[in-house]
Amino acid sequence: MIEIKEPGLWTTVQDMGRFGKYHLGVPPSGAADKYSFMIGNLLVGNPVEFAALEMTLIGGTFEFHRNLIIVLTGAPMEAYLNNKPLPFWVSRQVKEGDILTIKACQKGVKSYLCISGGVKVQDVLGSKSTYELSQIGGFHGRKLAAGDKLQINEPLPGASKQIGKSIPLEFVPSFNHFQEIRVTMGLSGYLMSDHGLKTFLNSEWTVSHESNRVAYRYTGARVSLTGQHPPFGAGNSFSNVVDFAYPIGSIMFPNEEELIVLQNDATTGGGFVTIGTVISQDLDRIAQSRPSSKCHFIAVTIDQAIQARAERRNRLETLVKMIKR
Repeated sequence: MIEIKEPGLWTTVQDMGRFGKYHLGVPPSGAADKYSFMIGNLLVGNPVEFAALEMTLIGGTFEFHRNLIIVLTGAPMEAYLNNKPLPFWVSRQVKEGDILTIKACQKGVKSYLCISGGVKVQDVLGSKSTYELSQIGGFHGRKLAAGDKLQINEPLPGASKQIGKSIPLEFVPSFNHFQEIRVTMGLSGYLMSDHGLKTFLNSEWTVSHESNRVAYRYTGARVSLTGQHPPFGAGNSFSNVVDFAYPIGSIMFPNEEELIVLQNDATTGGGFVTIGTVISQDLDRIAQSRPSSKCHFIAVTIDQAIQARAERRNRLETLVKMIKR
């Protein structure tokens, strides 16, 4: 069991997500930075989908009530185990009574505390992930609070062999102030003028402080729409279309001066001009983008997006072999 002494800014239970329910209005939720999350599970001997804790900007303080194997991954927060510095990306054994203190990160946004066996909470619609807007999944459908006590599943056989395991530095993601985000163009992009599309791709965009697990907001340029009259059933603005289902990663323009990229807890549909979709691998980069950080959006083909997915899969397969040695 783990007792939450201080919950940090925003700590929730997440796994790889809740799939197959989006058409019912339930988004996938799940770890915002799946790459860091999956590596954390691999380092403690778990399957990649086991539930763990996702921390935002500030970690928290946790007391362990049994011996466990843990690892910290994601944005590099300042961490201490019994007041001694604890590095990220290295699995460690903790003992009953140990205190883990995780402070703020100076780079990135999301960090993960993965535990051998995984966090034990009830499945809701096929996932343990927290979706706070509907108060489902995770620990009572909410972020953690002081005094909460989380049960942990028994470690899998051979988990003790993972103690001290780490990954090479070249496999540790960078958490830069500037990101290049790859997108596939399409959907209702025809409603943006050629000049507007060029402005979108050639401009530097800044992350808004209003960004969260539902959506990231960006400002930085003024684009232009075609000025076509909205069709019957849409709103009155040139940025309106007839409502349709939004993919996760959708790039929407609610007006000509702001864009929105939908994240894991996104609304499932709406009626804003949507010019494309961020590829799934780069949603991790967006989730680790701090307010006021910058990015460029780069158009890629479907084939290039599929290749990026294959490259990450190969990268993870290589890590699995390294960790199991």
